[in-house]
Amino acid sequence: MAHPRTYDDADPLLARVRACCTALPAVVEFESHGRPNFRAGSRQVFAVYGAGPSHPHSIIFRVDPDDDDGLRADGRFFIPPYYPDRLACDLDVPDVDWVEVAELIESAYRTVASARMVRALEAGR
Repeated sequence: MAHPRTYDDADPLLARVRACCTALPAVVEFESHGRPNFRAGSRQVFAVYGAGPSHPHSIIFRVDPDDDDGLRADGRFFIPPYYPDRLACDLDVPDVDWVEVAELIESAYRTVASARMVRALEAGR
């Protein structure tokens, strides 16, 4: 059974997340469980838009092990339902730091990207 779509393609926050994710090499967006997911090529998902009904405008992301403890101690982040090994943050708060969001997305991407993709990312700078 298909899951109902939980997002609006016209959502400006989703547009910003998409821009951050698709700026990275070989990113593929697909819908799963009614939410936009982003993966590095055919590799694992590194980001998901929307952490359920109580956090529809949020991003779930993989965490670099070196940053895990610090981010988990930061009150802006929470453990999303069904993803105990990842973190999420709300994006519909007034003081979102989009530079930081882009850095978190890139860091999440690096946790799953192939060496070739990381080289392409670094060459594009």
